[in-house]
Amino acid sequence: MKTTHILIKQHFFHIISLVVVSCLLSCQEFVEVDTPNYLLSGENVFTDKQTVEAAMIGIYGQLRSNLLLTGGSKGMSNLLGNYADEIDFYGDIGLAEDVFYKNNLLASNATVAEIWNGCYSQIYATNAIIEGVAGSAYFSDEEIRQYSGEAKFLRALIHFYLYNLYGDVPYITTTNYIENQSVKRDDRETVYTNLISDLIYAKENLPDADTSGEHVRANARTARALLARVYLYNKEWSQAEAMASSVIVDSQWQTNLENVFLKESPSILLQLMPEFEGMNTLEAETFIFETAPPPTRALSNGLINSFEAGDLRKTMWIGEVSDGNQSYYYPYKYKHRSGEGGNAEYSVILRLAEQYLIRAEARAKMGDIAGAQADINKIRTRAGLENSTATSENELLAAILQERRVELFTEHGHRFFDLKRTENLDVFLVPIKPGWNSTDGLFPLPEKELLTNPNLQPQNPGY
Repeated sequence: MKTTHILIKQHFFHIISLVVVSCLLSCQEFVEVDTPNYLLSGENVFTDKQTVEAAMIGIYGQLRSNLLLTGGSKGMSNLLGNYADEIDFYGDIGLAEDVFYKNNLLASNATVAEIWNGCYSQIYATNAIIEGVAGSAYFSDEEIRQYSGEAKFLRALIHFYLYNLYGDVPYITTTNYIENQSVKRDDRETVYTNLISDLIYAKENLPDADTSGEHVRANARTARALLARVYLYNKEWSQAEAMASSVIVDSQWQTNLENVFLKESPSILLQLMPEFEGMNTLEAETFIFETAPPPTRALSNGLINSFEAGDLRKTMWIGEVSDGNQSYYYPYKYKHRSGEGGNAEYSVILRLAEQYLIRAEARAKMGDIAGAQADINKIRTRAGLENSTATSENELLAAILQERRVELFTEHGHRFFDLKRTENLDVFLVPIKPGWNSTDGLFPLPEKELLTNPNLQPQNPGY
């Protein structure tokens, strides 16, 4: 969080004008927007749809290529896969993910700071859109609500990850640097209240249908899907069950495992379009390898051994490379690298299977044993497995945790967050991670941020 005062209005609109030009040159490209830090301020008023669309697409582009949900090596799929028990690291000492694999994060870690600053930079961009359309006479009330709804969805999405990585964090809803330069950390209740408020606004003001046909922009169903997750994490079981049900009834189940991650899959709720024509996902570039031992990373034996015999996900979603003596495995959910099969796959952010697992867990918590079993078995049947034998609440919750492990592996940190919210981090990680400490459930706050704004103190325990 920088406190340097910049003439943000001129800077912001210079960036937007460049983005618009780029959008006109290539409608297939997600344009990167170098959005200013959230401590900066300016009076931003949008005067046409092109600039709003360009700013919005820029946020999606940052998430795809550089931040949080990117399939690259610094995205949550890889970093949290290393941090928990999904991925083993084979690369050189000193690479960014090495300290994540060894659970040796420090407050001075550059990646920790990049995640923090990158998130708040994009939160600034969402707030600039909300404030910019609200102050413009060039849009109808319906357009203002729709743009604000999409920006609030993205604001909630980023804050959700920030909170679950760093613990109490400022929930920023303005571009005013005078307010933001001395913000304090908001507690869990405040953060989740704001998350829910933003997502309720989004679901009530975004269109019901996916107008793009490619699930690359948030709509009302997308907002309900993220809201179901937020309710689950906040232990609001009936709301989580109801919201997941509303998504399930409006969605189509993909029965073929091989097609789940193709961009046309009807069970995809939100995905990120590749940057250029002919590209596929960064996940394929990051995870697929062809030589043994792996040059950088591979799936852990613990994850491989956790699959039941006959689980088709192990066959279809995991690739194998052998050196003749030992086999190594990689995520193979995305099968096409750049230049292979055109734009066959986009990076999936939200999909229907998670909604069934959310509803299963919420139902188990509410004592709906039959309902929870039905939802688990929906997932298991597609994987070629028999129905779950779990019959009690505790058995069902253990079965759901396991099902989430083998269904959602290497997808944006689900495993780490699941272990954390169910208080199982130490249970699973202490026996296998020599560097694991109980305080590692939270990242450290970047030390420069604590020095810049003492109101962010205290540092998280253990750092």
